[in-house]
Amino acid sequence: HTVLEFPVRPHRQPWTRKPFCGAMKLSAVFSVLTAGVCCTMAAGDSPVGKAIQLLSDLQAKILKEGEDAQKVYREFAEWCEDRSRALSNQIKTGKAGVSELEAAIAQEAAMVDSLEAKVEQLAGELATDEADLKAATEIRAHEEAAFQATQKELVDVVDTLRRAVQILEREMKKGGAAMIQIKNAGNLAQALSAMVDAAMLSTADAGRLTALVQSSSEDSDDAEDVDAPAAAVYETHSGDIVQTLSDLLDKAEDQLDAARKKEVQDTHAFEMMQQSLKDEIKYGQKELAEAKAGIAAAGEKKASAQGDLQVTSDDLAGDVKGLAELHQECMSKAQDFESETKSRGEELAALAKAKEALKDNVGGAADLSYGGGEVSLLQFGTSSAASAGARTWLADLEAMRIVRDLGRKHHSSALSQLAARMRSVIKSSTLSHDDQFAKVKGLIQAMIERLESEANADATETAYCNKELAESNEKQADKAAEIEKLSTQIDKMSSRSAILKEQVAALHKALADLSKSQAEMDKVRGEEKEAFAASKADMMQGLEGVKLALKVLTEYYGREDKAHAAAEGAGSTVIGLLEVVESDFTKGLAEMTAEEETAEAEYEHQSKENEIERTSKEQDVKYKTKESTKLDKLVAETASDRSGVQAELDAVLEYLHNLQARCIAKAETYAERKARFEAEIAGLREALRVLESETALIQRGASGSRLRGVRRHVATA
Repeated sequence: HTVLEFPVRPHRQPWTRKPFCGAMKLSAVFSVLTAGVCCTMAAGDSPVGKAIQLLSDLQAKILKEGEDAQKVYREFAEWCEDRSRALSNQIKTGKAGVSELEAAIAQEAAMVDSLEAKVEQLAGELATDEADLKAATEIRAHEEAAFQATQKELVDVVDTLRRAVQILEREMKKGGAAMIQIKNAGNLAQALSAMVDAAMLSTADAGRLTALVQSSSEDSDDAEDVDAPAAAVYETHSGDIVQTLSDLLDKAEDQLDAARKKEVQDTHAFEMMQQSLKDEIKYGQKELAEAKAGIAAAGEKKASAQGDLQVTSDDLAGDVKGLAELHQECMSKAQDFESETKSRGEELAALAKAKEALKDNVGGAADLSYGGGEVSLLQFGTSSAASAGARTWLADLEAMRIVRDLGRKHHSSALSQLAARMRSVIKSSTLSHDDQFAKVKGLIQAMIERLESEANADATETAYCNKELAESNEKQADKAAEIEKLSTQIDKMSSRSAILKEQVAALHKALADLSKSQAEMDKVRGEEKEAFAASKADMMQGLEGVKLALKVLTEYYGREDKAHAAAEGAGSTVIGLLEVVESDFTKGLAEMTAEEETAEAEYEHQSKENEIERTSKEQDVKYKTKESTKLDKLVAETASDRSGVQAELDAVLEYLHNLQARCIAKAETYAERKARFEAEIAGLREALRVLESETALIQRGASGSRLRGVRRHVATA
């Protein structure tokens, strides 16, 4: 965000009239005026003429001040316009920047929300996949352990059965008491017991075989007790025992093969599922890392945009505040300039009226008083005393003028009243020959004490007002900012909805135009097709006619049995011409056909493109309408929220208004009032210094030129 910088003008206060003069300057002026009076008196001029001259000089001085003030005010007004224009441009740029940054923040926030939802989903899927993989691995481990145990048991059984069969077959060949005992056994358990007794089998092998036979008997549909004699299980013949054990061996080997095949299948299925889960976990972790990186990047962009927004908002608030302060300052200075100009005009009018009164009315009196005679030394002393009186009078006027200007500058009725009272005192003291210095100084000193008292009393209410105003203004700013935020959202959503509606309207128009264009294409294509069919029929018919004519002429002029002298030369020419016509007709028909095929292909291609475009636009209309409806609903909800916040803001504003009525009864702040008090007191002290300096100067002058006596000036007859 770029803030325009402007050159700072030299600090000037053209709208504040400086004091007429200091003590030293006033003394110098009085010295010159006194010398002028003495010289003029020596030349025969009267004090009345000198007074008129002084009034003329004062008019010239006031006019010069007015011209200078007008020039300075013109420069100040130009500066106000330039600065106001610059601040307005900065505010416009700042508002645009704030809108763009808020849109960017909203976009990044939406991106963060979307990616966080994706991260949550991916994390859940990864947790599920990892849990499935862990569970499948544990199940596979249990299955493998069970298979190993089953395989070991079956292998032992198979080995035992094989050895038992081999032993029985060997003993059958030998015969003997053991075989007789086996043959006499009532069931398989007894036979196995006999084999254990004969040391043919171990006790463990016999128990294993007994358990296998019992298990096989329980698995059969017509299971019977293995201890009961049954032909299906065992008959009392050695061959039957061998066959039974062989059957058990085949069954055990089948079970072992089935267990091994099942283990292979289970292992393959587990490996496939394991690979699938590992792939899902791998790609899920990759997507999760990308989503987290996207969240970090979006968060960084959002934070950067928020920082820029804060800076831009602060700059914008500063520019708005600066523009308001500039407007207030410029208006205030304009009013001050207008007041000073009006006052200066009134002063000039008063001076002109006084001059006119002197010129028109005091001529005779001046002649009687100063018309002739010599100016004696005693008269000169009287003139010096008059000069001192004039200086006293002008010093009082200067002090009064300082107080009056202070009242106008600070719009203080108390100072204006003080100036009026000073004027009255000066006038009455002149007539009654009282000590006007003491009275004027007393008035000024009393006003200084009053202003100091008011300044001290004004600070009592300030702390409470500052606290309440600060809190209320903060609440107002928060609510106003919230309303502005909601208004911005409403404007953005309304603008987006309006744009979508415009786009939907444009899409509807485009669809209508597309349908109209397709209808026109269909009509033109139909007309072209009909024209081609008619033209093709004409061309075919003409071509057939030409071919028929060629056939007839060729056959006739090709015959040898003509009975007269046929015009074979002319016939050959006609045949050649017809052959050219046939070629032209054939070429034209081929071109017409090619053009028709090209037009048909283009029509089909364009119709397909139109159909695709129509489908795309209809989908756009569908989704844009849906989005616009959703935005309108959000606008209504946000507007309702804004109304609630506005009600809260209204309550805060009402309280703030009541607080301002109590705390800001004046059009100036405490700091401004304090500065005004200080400026008024300083101005009054300056007026006192002027009076005191002039009093000391008059006293020194009077002590050096005082005469022993004073006599009244009387014109001699």
